Amino acid sequence: MVDGSGSPESTSPRWVARLTPLPGSTLDDLLHLPLGLDVWERQPYALVVAASEARLTDIERRQLAGVERIMTTAAYQRAHGPAPHHIEEGEAGP
Repeated sequence: MVDGSGSPESTSPRWVARLTPLPGSTLDDLLHLPLGLDVWERQPYALVVAASEARLTDIERRQLAGVERIMTTAAYQRAHGPAPHHIEEGEAGP
């Protein structure tokens, strides 16, 4: 999330990414973890989220989910217009 503090979380690019549960976990398990993600879509076997590079790297490091970076949120906006719901480049979710 962007917090204006200059921390890695606030300065890393934001991505649209697909998260898949690792063996032994479920989508519900991912949704109940306090990961600070903007969930854009729940698919049958994955979540499509917006998150900073730092957050995605942390999820991978902690082996919480499989992470597939699709495109940056800025590239998404150029290709598809405004992001779903309230999500805009540099904004945090509710």
